[in-house]
Amino acid sequence: MNGKTSTNPLPVITDDMFEPAPANRQEQASVLRPSVSYWLNAWLRLRNNPAALAGLVFLIVLLILAVLAPMLSAWSVTAQDLKSQNMPPSSQHWFGTDDLGRDVFVRTWYGARISLFVGFTAALIDFLIGVTYGGYSGYKGGKTDIVMMRILEVLYGLPYLLVVILLMVVMGPSLLTIIIALTITGWISMARLVRGQVLQLKNQEYVTAARSFGASTGHIIRRHLLPNAMGPILVQMTLTVPTAIFAEAFLSFLGLGVQAPYASWGVMANDALGVILSGDWWQLFFPALFISLTMFAFNVLGDGLQDALDPRLGKSK
Repeated sequence: MNGKTSTNPLPVITDDMFEPAPANRQEQASVLRPSVSYWLNAWLRLRNNPAALAGLVFLIVLLILAVLAPMLSAWSVTAQDLKSQNMPPSSQHWFGTDDLGRDVFVRTWYGARISLFVGFTAALIDFLIGVTYGGYSGYKGGKTDIVMMRILEVLYGLPYLLVVILLMVVMGPSLLTIIIALTITGWISMARLVRGQVLQLKNQEYVTAARSFGASTGHIIRRHLLPNAMGPILVQMTLTVPTAIFAEAFLSFLGLGVQAPYASWGVMANDALGVILSGDWWQLFFPALFISLTMFAFNVLGDGLQDALDPRLGKSK
């Protein structure tokens, strides 16, 4: 002791003090399950949902046939043959003919083109307007959010059918008029959904960090908030498409949509009313069938996506 502090020298580490790890230890340290991304995990969960997968397959087949079937058929969508009026389904006319001798098969798939185009276009416009409006409103908050939400409530209170009729008077019945009518107030639900998601996410740590580094509002919404809210947005879009398809069929059925001689499912249903009582059931059956199946497919796909994109359901098995 004697007031002196003893110091112990550090041990010398040499190469012979190490040895290779056995192979079994390396195997134990390896990852037993590969890393799965969020979107791949969602696809695995969706694939395990038979109803949603069947709806997805049906919609893919419907889209392919809507594009190819009218092009490959020998019949034209507008060609009339009065000698072939009201023929039942046969090997020559698979879905029969209407009261003007037009092939119902070709007109059904041509109507699918119009219905799908209207549905996807309306969903895309709702996405662009609703995401921009709802995202900005939810992120800014305060008085800005209050004013923007009051504007939404005013638009939501407009009678939908009255807006459509006014547009038809001003612009005339056409496909463009239907799309404008569907999107005037159709984006409101998307805006409300995005606003709610942004209100939940904007106080997260990664958003606070981005804000502290001086990121702009648009950058934060585009790079941090929307990617984390994309699940509910995609589900909402899958529910917007069948709503727009049914609205187009309803308006065309009333004579406010696509005009003759071109076909849509609503126009075909309207044309079939005059002959349905005479026993020509096929003229109404096929457009009504495809309207029902398309709406059902989109709805089951939307339900499946909601389950697949919900992180609270855990990882797929």
